[in-house]
Amino acid sequence: MGKQSGLGDNLYVSGYDISGDVGQVGNIAGPLATLPVTGIDKLANERIGGLRDGAIEFTAFWNPERATDNPGVTRDRAHAVLSTLPTADRHVMYCRGTQLASQAACLVSKQINYDGSRGDDGSFTLAVSAQANGFGLEWCTQLTPGKRTDTAATNGPAVDLVAPTAFGLQAYLQVFAFTGTTATIKLQESSDNGAADAWADVVDGSFAAVAGITEQRIQTARDQTVERYLRVVTEGTFTQLVFAVAVAKNEVEVSF
Repeated sequence: MGKQSGLGDNLYVSGYDISGDVGQVGNIAGPLATLPVTGIDKLANERIGGLRDGAIEFTAFWNPERATDNPGVTRDRAHAVLSTLPTADRHVMYCRGTQLASQAACLVSKQINYDGSRGDDGSFTLAVSAQANGFGLEWCTQLTPGKRTDTAATNGPAVDLVAPTAFGLQAYLQVFAFTGTTATIKLQESSDNGAADAWADVVDGSFAAVAGITEQRIQTARDQTVERYLRVVTEGTFTQLVFAVAVAKNEVEVSF
């Protein structure tokens, strides 16, 4: 796949798709702090890696419409989602395209602002900064094509991640809508897309059961082998489950 634009992207915040109210994503950052360890016998600086960090910053349009204003509209409105400025963690997922196996930047964060700006041209926009909390920014592979809708237990399509790895994975979930009793969303793996190696649950690859709008992050053991192919499976009693899953499969040893 060659060079791409940023057309057709999505932005999800804690189980809400606010893509239609976001006009710009200004910063997607995953910096690594450096620690100086320069010995007196050196002629230049020496540094080692320190704490990982992350941030996603974007600009939203002013749209205070409520669901009761237009019952036929189901798209989530940015103002209702962002103006609450919760102190709890917010999960932000920026989807670079919404095809199966597209990339996504995922962040467990604190939303630190919701700053309005009225331009002299009459525009009114709001700036939002989500800053990492506990984990750095992670670039992931989408195991669902943006949002996926299941109406019953489903074995999702496989994603080819090229090769097995030996350092575990992290996975992110956002649930946007749910009708039913409960649902479990989990990852399964196979070395050959189920041809001779049957699909099996990824150890520690199951999200906690869901019953409504929510977000979760899970991670496996750091030395766990992850097979080449992954898929998302849903189980439970429900008639509607709208969700997105993205996974970061570690190519090297990592720690959090």
